[in-house]
Amino acid sequence: MRAGFLALSCLLISVAANAELSFDELVAETGILTGTTPVREAPRWQPPTRVVLRGTEETVRELAAAVPALEVIAAPTLAAAIDAAAGADAIVGYCSAELVAAAKRASWIQLFSAGAENCVALKPVAGGDIVLTNMQKMSAPVIGEHAMAMVLSLSRGLTRFAKLMPSGTWDRSVAGSANVMPVVDRTLLVVGLGGIGREVAKRAHALGMRVVATRNSSREGPDYVDYVGLSDELHELAATADVIVNALPLTPATEGLLDEAFFAAVKPGALYVSVGRGKTTVSSALVAALESGQIGGAGLDVTDPEPLPGDHPLWQFDNVLITPHMSGYGGGTERHRLLIRENLERFARGDALYNVVEPTRGY
Repeated sequence: MRAGFLALSCLLISVAANAELSFDELVAETGILTGTTPVREAPRWQPPTRVVLRGTEETVRELAAAVPALEVIAAPTLAAAIDAAAGADAIVGYCSAELVAAAKRASWIQLFSAGAENCVALKPVAGGDIVLTNMQKMSAPVIGEHAMAMVLSLSRGLTRFAKLMPSGTWDRSVAGSANVMPVVDRTLLVVGLGGIGREVAKRAHALGMRVVATRNSSREGPDYVDYVGLSDELHELAATADVIVNALPLTPATEGLLDEAFFAAVKPGALYVSVGRGKTTVSSALVAALESGQIGGAGLDVTDPEPLPGDHPLWQFDNVLITPHMSGYGGGTERHRLLIRENLERFARGDALYNVVEPTRGY
């Protein structure tokens, strides 16, 4: 799960009486879908009475008032959630092996993150006893902004200049060594054209870039993407791209996908930005590509390992920008609230839930 959501847990579920965005508008904007099966058909489901939810007493009271059919128990910590799990029909905001083992009657877990890799392998989830839902597409717009902020910072050499600021050094020659370039008319490859990938593509297109992408399921894509290739076209498309943005989820198929062979295939000097999951990139291969100049600069919101140790080589490059897995900050609060409330209401009725994770796919 995204570590950054620890700090946001009190905000994600605040219920405002005068919401600016309706749930119908959220669905139209994001394209999120319900699962194909009503949750009442899950093996463990029974008319629910209790939900354990991550948040403060105040926000839990507000949400409980909105869904009066359910008793909503506040769990400000994972330990508190484990203590309350035995009588819970659902857990909102947490997932761990110990918690799932304690929640023997739970039939639903709602994650506060889009990434589900730490939960899908747990036996009750993998076996279908517990329906898992996530926050896919809820923070995609701000993550798309973060990715493009990294692209522009790297293309203008801002990372190198920022590292001169503590010493008060005014050195215009850095612009030459930074290979400062315009992004207009350049090609950007989105690796993983899901919710985040589409938001990146939309913003890159608006800046005058030619956008190509890969996705696992089909060649379909929005009008602002010039070409959508399948996963087996990754290396071919990487060879044409000036900028590569990795927006992949972590699955068995994507773990370590961006490896030595991938970086050898990229266009020499291409910029690389990663905002999906750290383990999709082989860190040693990225370091080698930066050292050789095969990669001209990198922006990383996710790394492997996380947190990135202070002595890791990636910290030492003056053309690398690293943020601590926080690209989802600063947006999505109301979206999260709307989705949680809608799914709680649907769970109480036994209806199909939104953003159901398919365990075999991992997202």
